[in-house]
Amino acid sequence: MTLKERYDNILAHFASIEANPTTELAYGNPFQLLVAVMLSAQCTDKRVNMVTPALFAAYPTPQAMAQATVDDIRHYIASVSYPNSKATHLHEMAQQLVAEHDGQVPSTMDELVKLPGVGRKTANVVLGAAFGQATIPVDTHVKRVSHRLGLSRGTTPDAVERDLMRHIPAELRFKAHHWILLHGRYVCTALRPHCETCGIKQWCRTASKKNLQE
Repeated sequence: MTLKERYDNILAHFASIEANPTTELAYGNPFQLLVAVMLSAQCTDKRVNMVTPALFAAYPTPQAMAQATVDDIRHYIASVSYPNSKATHLHEMAQQLVAEHDGQVPSTMDELVKLPGVGRKTANVVLGAAFGQATIPVDTHVKRVSHRLGLSRGTTPDAVERDLMRHIPAELRFKAHHWILLHGRYVCTALRPHCETCGIKQWCRTASKKNLQE
């Protein structure tokens, strides 16, 4: 099987079961999306969605969040992972949006990663979901599943991203991010992958090696 055949078959399968996948984070605008993605680092989307309604009600705009204190923000996000550092980053991010971007979330990678607490993965999610750009955010799920399937041998998120960007058509890139992420979250899980129910195991490099060993 060629690498192109592996990509083509896996992407076709994902498209056949979910044509238009979306994030499981709840948000109403680019600012809320940015906040939710920042909170989701090493935390489940379910937990984030439990705290953001009250957070967004209290601070519906960057201006409102910038005027709050770190302690105020921490009160609303106390149940997420790393609430202290995330509250500080949210406060500083909101202040920078107000001071440098007129309260608007920027739409370029260079500007987004200059915001406190925003790395490349977070920026890629915002660019793809809020601005329709052809990005492939790489988190732990995407990196793990890409390795197992044989889509990338990259040892860093950036290397995996480059491999996926090289082989996935632009119009499918952000969808592919969701497909691979959700596959890792619910099927190709970290400790006990559910290979017996996997719909793409016939194109999976790891599954092929396992069959040969058996």
